[in-house]
Amino acid sequence: MNVVKKYLRYFTLFEILLWTLSVGAVLACHIGFRSTGYLTLTASLVGVTSLIFCAKGNPAGQVLMIIFSLLYGVISYNARYYGEMITYMGMTAPMAVLSLIAWIKNPYKGNKSEVAVGHVTKRSLQSMVLLTAAVTVTSYFLLKMLGTASLVPSTLSVATSFAAAYLTYLRSPFFALAYAANDIVLIVLWVLAASHDPSAVSTAVCFTVFFANDVYGYVSWWRMRKRQSKNI
Repeated sequence: MNVVKKYLRYFTLFEILLWTLSVGAVLACHIGFRSTGYLTLTASLVGVTSLIFCAKGNPAGQVLMIIFSLLYGVISYNARYYGEMITYMGMTAPMAVLSLIAWIKNPYKGNKSEVAVGHVTKRSLQSMVLLTAAVTVTSYFLLKMLGTASLVPSTLSVATSFAAAYLTYLRSPFFALAYAANDIVLIVLWVLAASHDPSAVSTAVCFTVFFANDVYGYVSWWRMRKRQSKNI
C-alpha cells in the first residue's frame, strides 16, 4: 500500500490517466482478439509502463525498455519482421543498456529518479546523421537478403529506432520525437501484417498507444529541461 501511495504522489494526475487509458486499450485489444498470445500482451504492458517512467526521466524506464525490446524481438521473429527483431534485440536493447548507464551516471542534482537533461552538440548531431545513414543503407541490403516482409517500412523502422536510441543515450528531449516517428512506421508495418493475420491489430494498437505516450514524453522532457535550466 505504501508503494502505491508513493507512486500516486510521484506521477501527475494526467500521467496516471494516460497510463491507465493505455493499459485499458491494450487489455481491450487483447480481449477483442483472442488469438493474440500473452507474449504480445506482456510486451505491450511492459512497453507502456516503460514509456511513462521514461517521460519522467527515470532510469527504471530504461530497465523496462530492455525487457520490452527482448520480448518484441521474439514477436517480430514470429511475424517474419526480421528487421524489427534485429533492431530491437541487436540495437535497441544494447543501446538501452548504455542509456541506463548514462542516465544513472547523470542524475539531476543527486536525484536518482530524474536524469539531468543533456544538450546535443553540433558534432554529436553530425555523428548521429552519418551513423543513421550508414545503419539504414546496411540494414536495407541485409533485410532484403533475409527476405524481410515489408522491406521499405522495416528499413525506415531501423533508421528511426537508431536515431531514437542515440538521442536517448545523449539524454536529449528529441529522443521521444524520434520514437514517435518510429511508432508511426510500426503502426503501418503491423496494419500491413493485419491484412493476413487479424491478431496483428493488437500490436498496431500497442504502437498507437506508444505514439501518444512518446508525444507526451517529448512535452515532459522540455518541461524538465526548462525547470532544470532555471535551477542551475
